[in-house]
Formats: sequence, structure tokens, C-alpha cells
Amino acid sequence: MKIGFIGLGNMGAPMAANLAKDGHDVTGFDLAAPMPEGVSKADTAAAAATGRDVVITMLPNGAILRAVAEEVIPAMQKGAVLCDCSTVDVDSARAVAEQAEAAGLGALDAPVSGGVGGATAGTLTFMVGGGEDAFNTVKPLFDIMGQKAVHCGASGAGQAAKICNNMILGVTMIATCEAFALADKLGLDRQKMFDVVSTSSGYSWSMNAYCPAPGVGPQSPADNDYQPGFAAELMLKDLRLSQQAAESADADTPMGQMAKALYEQFVENEGGKGMDFSAMLPRFEKRGRG
Repeated sequence: MKIGFIGLGNMGAPMAANLAKDGHDVTGFDLAAPMPEGVSKADTAAAAATGRDVVITMLPNGAILRAVAEEVIPAMQKGAVLCDCSTVDVDSARAVAEQAEAAGLGALDAPVSGGVGGATAGTLTFMVGGGEDAFNTVKPLFDIMGQKAVHCGASGAGQAAKICNNMILGVTMIATCEAFALADKLGLDRQKMFDVVSTSSGYSWSMNAYCPAPGVGPQSPADNDYQPGFAAELMLKDLRLSQQAAESADADTPMGQMAKALYEQFVENEGGKGMDFSAMLPRFEKRGRG
């Protein structure tokens, strides 16, 4: 397949490299990042999109996605698919999809879970919104870049699934960190706490697979001085998107709102930027009730 790939940062570069490694013809564009191995360089986003069967974007936010869409949609051939793998607001995803479909293109919003490690290993999960035909066209590429692709529904459904998932993740990580800090103050050994909770009704991915306590449970960023597997500022971005969506949909999400406020405080005022999102545990350790 002829693929254009726009946005070759920490996530986009290994994704594009995996497609090229599998034998696809990949042309890339990025304002600053170098081209990954096997990817041809285009001088503009429009040039990267011209004559391609699928154009994949991996961009920082909805405003940049909208700007890139303005440039690439007119350059794309009829029947091609624009597949955005960025995590952006639902409204931007839907607006870009409408614009693409009006130009005779397929459109997918396909944010990912799995981080840089998953992008490199080709084990990402894609949450996909958009038409069935467009999904079927891009499915073989999802299979190269990831281990699973779930077609969640119409345009915007992929972004909705991602932000709902990550709202749960942010809330459960905070609860897990609070509980470990409370256990410490009650004199309960962390390993015993893990042994009980990981096999009881309090178990969760945050506890069982990504434990925030160093030396407890499987290897996690906590064992590497909280160097980010998933940075706190990225969790904050997703929690802000969840609250933006909740406001737009008139949904009551008090736990999501509180998680956003706590990660805001942690990232902006308490040195959390550049640390893993599980570094909430040392934050709670240092704090008392007041």
C-alpha cells in the first residue's frame, strides 16, 4: 500500500518504521523529526499525502490536526482514507471526518493505547471510529502496527473510547496511590497490601499490571525512579479531553473532574512534569490530611 505518514515523533516514527519494514511504500512528513528507517521524506504535508492510498496522522492536538487536514485533504486522491491516530477532542475528530468525507475520502479516528513501547513493538491497541469500508481498508495496517483494533462506531467513537478508558485509568491510579500511602501510615506492609488487593475486589490494571509501589508486583516505571512509561502530563491531557467532552455532552463526571484537578496540581505546581503518572504515590506519601 502507498502510505503517507504525518507526525513522526516518539509515537509516529516507530509506527511508520514498522509499516515500511513490512514492505509498504511509506512517505513521511514532520516539521522537525528525522525520517525513520525505510521512510521517504516529503517536503510538505500535502506532498506526503499526494497519490497515497492511506494517510496516517499522529499529531499533538485537535488544532494542529484541523490545520493539517486543511492542507492534506485537497491533495488526497478520491477514495483514499485519512486515518488520524492522534488523541484529540471528539469535536475536532468529527469535524475533520466530515471534511474528509465531503471530499470523497474515507475517514477514521484511531487513537492508540500502549505508549512508545507498544509503538516500537507493534503491539498497540487502536480504538477506531468511522465507516466500515474505511476500517476494512486500514485494518491490515493496524495489524502491523498493533495487536488489536476495535471498530467502536461512527466518527468520534474512537476518541470517545480512548478518553473514557483513560479517565478510568487516571481515577484508579490516584485511588491506588492513595491506598498505598494510607497503608504505609497504618503500618501495613506494601507487599502484603499488594498480595491482598491484587486478588481481591480492589484489583485493577493500576494495581496488578502497573503497580505504583517500587519493588511490588511486575516491573513498572516505579522500579525505574518513575521515569515515564506514560507521562503525567499526557494523563493530564487526556483527563482535560475527558472533561471537555463531558461538558459538551452534559455528563456528570465528578471523579474525572477531581482526577484532572489533582494531575493539574501535580504537573504544574509539584514537579510532576516529566515523571510517570504513577509518581502520584510519592506525592501522597509526603502529604498529610490537611
